[in-house]
Amino acid sequence: MFIACFPAPVVDRINTFDAWPILGRASPGEKPLAESKKNDLTTGPVGAHLRRQGTPFALGLVAIFSFDAADMFFISRLGNAPLAAVSFALPLIWLTYGIGIGFEAGAASCVSRAVGKGDHGLARRLTTDTMTLAVISALMLTLAGLLTIAPVFSLLGATPELMPLIHDYMGTWYWVVPLDMALWTTLATIRARGNTLFESKVITAAAVLNLVLDPILIFGLLGAPALGVKGAALATVLATAILLLFTLVYLARTQDVYASLLAPLKTVLASWRHVMHIGVPAMITNAIIPVSSAIVVAMVATYGVDSVAGYGVAMRIEPMFLLPFYALSAVTSPFFGQNFGAGHYDRLLEARRVITRFSLAFGLGLAVLLILVSKPLTGLFSSDAAIQDVAVHYLRIVTLSYGAYGLVMSVNAAFNGMGKPLPGVVISGCRVIVVFLPLAFLGKQLFGLYGLFGATLLSNLLLGAVGFAWLGYQVRLARENRAA
Repeated sequence: MFIACFPAPVVDRINTFDAWPILGRASPGEKPLAESKKNDLTTGPVGAHLRRQGTPFALGLVAIFSFDAADMFFISRLGNAPLAAVSFALPLIWLTYGIGIGFEAGAASCVSRAVGKGDHGLARRLTTDTMTLAVISALMLTLAGLLTIAPVFSLLGATPELMPLIHDYMGTWYWVVPLDMALWTTLATIRARGNTLFESKVITAAAVLNLVLDPILIFGLLGAPALGVKGAALATVLATAILLLFTLVYLARTQDVYASLLAPLKTVLASWRHVMHIGVPAMITNAIIPVSSAIVVAMVATYGVDSVAGYGVAMRIEPMFLLPFYALSAVTSPFFGQNFGAGHYDRLLEARRVITRFSLAFGLGLAVLLILVSKPLTGLFSSDAAIQDVAVHYLRIVTLSYGAYGLVMSVNAAFNGMGKPLPGVVISGCRVIVVFLPLAFLGKQLFGLYGLFGATLLSNLLLGAVGFAWLGYQVRLARENRAA
């Protein structure tokens, strides 16, 4: 249990979150992180900051998504059935990641604004308490997941023939959830301080380690047992566990980022409450997408196992091309958090312009590239013509909206950074419930399987425009309210 040994002023500073943004200064004797000035995002060229922070993070994501694709490549060598089984698992995996992103978003938003105000003691308190809450929640998710594999995947349309493979994979994969949440929550708080290089190194190392373990455990190399799809999941668990241990030990010994675990319950609950002020809406925002994806998987399943496998191949390829948008959104949150906390609204409007120009320009180039390479790219994962056809059509249709989708990601991250999570929830909710799902059902009736992909295209384009306008309105409103 928590022992009442943490200074009372920290409780008071946490409670000042009720009047967003964060108020207060560092307490006497509190020493800021060594890198805080180096990674100060409230001064200097906006575009340069976003590039400097985003580039190492993007390189880390290149590694993680590349090796994630390699994971699917190895699984595809086992046959169409294992490929389809893992494809059925993707919406549940994304849903779990969406919950984890909620903790990340809450921690990054609160910590970045605390850093923007110079309160490094509060930043440390929030880092520790958020990681604790994430792990507790993750253990509950793991238990729930293990107990509901059969009914959940039956609901998604998995056939009895695939169920043993799904049990093998998810029965092992669910154990990575508490490890992932502890690791990614900690890394998010480091990113919130303006340091993306360390996170990039960690996730790259995790990806490389996973790549090494995958073939060993899947195919039984170097004397290891051949575990099939279970080996792929086990490789992820082991790689994450090793890198989590390294991260915790390294940061505890070299960086002043953690507060004591021994703190008054009142203090911890205050941290949790204010982190979840951002975290819960972020969870809802990120959970909406995998829920809609699960519905799509169920729709795709009506066209057969090969169609599900093809959709799964596209879902593993897609993140590799979206990674610059993921990186941009990851650095958008701390940039908006620090500058919002410091009252630098003109910098926020400039960042909005930079983000929009990049998203649209990169999205256009990406569309051209994927239209040209989608056929040979999908061929790396399957030689089956039916599987390739589904994957290619998805990539060629949906890629036309990647620029708008990337803008939506950054807009949601910006709102979270400012401590205003509601617009992100509304945007994501409207994108899926109001626009996508009606269009998906209509598209399926009129154009079959590919009508589902067209619905994704249209919903991304519409909500990208809405998000751009709404973010500008919120920043100007905050500036006017502060001036008044």
